[in-house]
Amino acid sequence: MISFLNNGAIDNYINNIMFNPFILFHHILPLKLKYLPESFVLKNEDGLKGLITVAPNKAVEKRVEIKKLFFEENAYEDAAELVQYAVSKYKAMGAISVQVKVDNYLPELLSMFVSKCGFSQISYEKIWRITESPKTEYDKKEFRNFRNSDASTLTNMYNDILLPHFRPLLGAEIGEFKENLFKGLSYYSEYKYVIQDKKSGNTVGCVSVQTSDNKNYIVDIIHSDWIDCDINEILSFAYDKIKQRNKNFGMFLRTKRYLTIGEKHEQICAQKGYECVQNQVVLTNTSLRALSSKEKTGRYTVLSDFCPSNIMTTKNTTRS
Repeated sequence: MISFLNNGAIDNYINNIMFNPFILFHHILPLKLKYLPESFVLKNEDGLKGLITVAPNKAVEKRVEIKKLFFEENAYEDAAELVQYAVSKYKAMGAISVQVKVDNYLPELLSMFVSKCGFSQISYEKIWRITESPKTEYDKKEFRNFRNSDASTLTNMYNDILLPHFRPLLGAEIGEFKENLFKGLSYYSEYKYVIQDKKSGNTVGCVSVQTSDNKNYIVDIIHSDWIDCDINEILSFAYDKIKQRNKNFGMFLRTKRYLTIGEKHEQICAQKGYECVQNQVVLTNTSLRALSSKEKTGRYTVLSDFCPSNIMTTKNTTRS
């Protein structure tokens, strides 16, 4: 499969995923216990035709994500077969939704996911390269390490800033914020910090730093949209935390258009001249279906008792 990969991706992908010593044991785990990506190949008498890698979300029974998809140029039938296999396999195991993010400069691939694999376009995510060291001063007392007791507050905050029509598909659960037992065995490292209000000490946001190669770090920021958080201060804090672990690194910020704060973050990045290195379309294939509007039954509730509607229209009444 190395022939499907560009030189920059070979070492990271092959070493960290394909040669993981726990992967054989991992394949027999039930869906709710999976914590590593799983890869599958498509082959025929001519050899290997492609590969797909699916990674679990922390709320794995709710959502899994297609992370890698390799296939020969223009062989979209092979790619569709791989995707359809992965979707059917994980849904049969209990996953409600399968998600994928596709670069917007790949219209043929986007079309394949929508027309052949039953995916629907949801929204956009962008990744911005922080081109220079943030130099904004910040108060260290406004930040602290994440604790599992913060998970409930952050879950509610995240769901509040989700645009309403995305909540059924992208709404978070407490387990997605909690640190789990297999954190040290994951294919990526994540460090989370809570943002606190200066005056009240209440939690107003969270900053997450993720890396899969200890060279490139992606920063995710969520915060309450009714409190004005200084993004420059948050980025400066994240930069200092990364620098404590690695002197030479690349830093990126992920913005999410499906959050109420997403467009504002994009505007800040554009104003500061940060380079947008990736613009991805978020697609999902989900088993969830919106309920149709409730039909009127012609019955009314009176003091917790049901009675036919014609009783309410009786013209003649008798008074005692």
